[in-house]
Amino acid sequence: MNRYPIWKYLLIVTVVALGFTYAAPNLYAPDSAIQISGQSGGLVMDEAVLEKALSRLTEAEIDYFGETLTERNILIRLRDSAQQLAAKRVVQEELGLDYVVALNLAETTPEGLASLGAKPMKLGLDLRGGVHFLLQVDASSVITKHLETQLGELKKALREVKIRYKTATLVDNHLEFTFTTESRLDEAVSVVRKDFRELLPVSSEQGELYLVTLTLSDVALDEKVEYAVAQNLTTLRNRVNELGVSEPIVQRQGRDRIVVELPGVQDTAEAKRIIGKTANLEFRLEAQPGKVTGREKFEFRGERTGEIDAWLEKRVVISGDQVTNASVGYDESGLPQVNISLDSGGGRAMHHATRNNIKRRLGVLFIESKARLETRINDVGENESVAVPYVEKSIISLATIQSALGVQFRITGLDDPGEASELALLLRAGALAAPMHFVEERTIGPSLGAENIEVGVTSVQMGMVVVLLFMLFYYKVFGIFANLALVFNLVLLVAVMSLLGATLTLPGIAGIVLTVGMAVDANVLIFSRIREELKNGETIQGAIQSGYDRAFVSIVDANVTTLIVAVILYAIGSGPVQGFAVTLSIGILTSMFTSIMGTRALANLVYGGRNVNKLWI
Repeated sequence: MNRYPIWKYLLIVTVVALGFTYAAPNLYAPDSAIQISGQSGGLVMDEAVLEKALSRLTEAEIDYFGETLTERNILIRLRDSAQQLAAKRVVQEELGLDYVVALNLAETTPEGLASLGAKPMKLGLDLRGGVHFLLQVDASSVITKHLETQLGELKKALREVKIRYKTATLVDNHLEFTFTTESRLDEAVSVVRKDFRELLPVSSEQGELYLVTLTLSDVALDEKVEYAVAQNLTTLRNRVNELGVSEPIVQRQGRDRIVVELPGVQDTAEAKRIIGKTANLEFRLEAQPGKVTGREKFEFRGERTGEIDAWLEKRVVISGDQVTNASVGYDESGLPQVNISLDSGGGRAMHHATRNNIKRRLGVLFIESKARLETRINDVGENESVAVPYVEKSIISLATIQSALGVQFRITGLDDPGEASELALLLRAGALAAPMHFVEERTIGPSLGAENIEVGVTSVQMGMVVVLLFMLFYYKVFGIFANLALVFNLVLLVAVMSLLGATLTLPGIAGIVLTVGMAVDANVLIFSRIREELKNGETIQGAIQSGYDRAFVSIVDANVTTLIVAVILYAIGSGPVQGFAVTLSIGILTSMFTSIMGTRALANLVYGGRNVNKLWI
């Protein structure tokens, strides 16, 4: 009686051993580091880039160690976390804005554990902090882009009603139309007031010409900026989700700024590049030979065709914001391609543009907002590096239209899988409505303060100590069984959270404290049942078996109902509530294993199959 088969003991030993193995990385604190990657996913890191970065750190007297070079990234560990921002600044100035230099935390997990896939548990912003980005939405570009659209539509509207104008231009943040007669000006103003009500016309004379200046109303200005910020918020959330960042914060600050906070150890250089990249696509037909007006010249990266540049029509067939899905694939030659799916409107526009232009070439124009470093003299007479934004446009594909295209087609001409993957991610996550610039980047400390964190950890320690002493005093030898199971339970809880990539927050610590009490509850039910059976005259072996068997149903019922509540909390909650629910759910499962199987195995090893005269319980 009270004997486990050997396979059960082996199962328990294996689970406990794996628990200690995958919980162990949490004992190794991460190193402060900076991470370097290219602005483009296709830019490869090499020894020359690493040497430039290390030389600059040496000149700045910043102590570093343990640099790591891969094809896509360079990671440089720093001995002093206080020098992290200084290291980031000097390396960025040295390498320029073709490279992304970001703050990071480098894992210190031993190679033996890392080879088994063991990683430390992710900590939330309230426990370890993370990286904070403050981005500024370029509101002026939103207005300019909208006015460009309005300019084209108004010119078309005037032509349809046969109102001739002398010039039509976009100047700063307003439109200017000139006419040769006052009557034409009055007719144009009537069209504006009827069909373009968000434009406010102001008439004046300019020499022998009549001028009307059109500006957006304050309401329209606010609407355009509001839309751009809201669209950028949605896009940033999609991009962060694509990166797999745990419990990020993406929220609006003020009229035209957005805060992004990424907790824990993440690939911050990759995150910064993807988050900050304002990239879009425009599909345009190649300009026909002999056509002079209505076309633009762009650089064409056509290594295989030998073309350096090409002319495209100014008219845009579709843009990247009409893309609903994008994935990476490979063409017949084994080169990477991006498979595109459009919305219904984009599909109709693409079909209409291509069905009558078979054998013409369709260009894919990649538009990216970038920045270059320029040295300027600040107010105190010192030289400082300033990031000056600019827009770069280049053709990434120029293919002949073989048949009418619809809602699905592919982009070819990409030479690097990394470039194709990044382009697909940006299109899949959505296009930014307006360019954004990094205003601030810094590491953030625990949002609840070091004192609160210390209190949270202390509460777990004190709860453990009190429970251990109580169980030892009240249940004697069986109290030792319960205490060992409780320690194993915490180890398994940490191991499972580390394996699943779950994020521990301060509310999650509260879930651990509750798990400690619940784990003991199961043992209290079992031990009380054993005592009751002994008082009723049952033998020691019979009392142990009855205690575990009869208490099992009650334990399962209590834990399952609590698990259902935890699942509901996770489903309808957010942030701290989800952190609490995750920890509680995992703790319930691990405590059932250790409280039922773990203590039963220990009791069987000590008392099973033996003649016992007295039970210390």
